[in-house]
Amino acid sequence: MFNKSKNDNMTYGIVGLGRFGMALAIDLAESGSEIIALDSNEEKVQAIREYTENAFIVKNLEKKTLIETGIQNCDVAIVCIGEHMDTSILTTLNLVSMGVPKVISKAMSSEHGVILKKLGAEIVFPEKDISEKINVSKMNVPDKMIDKSVEEVNLRKHFGLNIIAIENNENVNDVISPKYIFRQDDILFLSGSKDGILQLSVWAKK
Repeated sequence: MFNKSKNDNMTYGIVGLGRFGMALAIDLAESGSEIIALDSNEEKVQAIREYTENAFIVKNLEKKTLIETGIQNCDVAIVCIGEHMDTSILTTLNLVSMGVPKVISKAMSSEHGVILKKLGAEIVFPEKDISEKINVSKMNVPDKMIDKSVEEVNLRKHFGLNIIAIENNENVNDVISPKYIFRQDDILFLSGSKDGILQLSVWAKK
């Protein structure tokens, strides 16, 4: 069972190790994030164990099974099983009801996305361009954002990025108000495409 370590680093749960989920899990692990990965395929779980010891073979995604893995202790859970809509919906519902602070789910259609959003998840559509798969990145707040509000900067509009959480002085805030004012030493946890992250980095250096 996965238990969150005592450090304040963000932890991520990946449900489903298809091409999308595997690539995301490796990206997060290589960036230094702590991850837990779940899949029914033993070979895929063995492969991701090169990157994390918290990888579990699960034959079903019922709430009891999910709790046994400890994924409810993660800061963010990402459901990467969009091609099985019923399983995707049930898993998203279970993770939200288990109290995971942030649930991100892969949707394969606009209708699928509407349902997932109503359950309380953030939505990504990786099938539109698999090379633009979701990326979760950690970065220091750019100087030009300090003393401005989330609403004023509007990262979603300009770069297609969502703020998952903000860390400052080892305190992690995962409920971000549009009125929040960015402060010196803020560390941002962002979800979005790699291209969006890159565009923000370039803009920040101008």
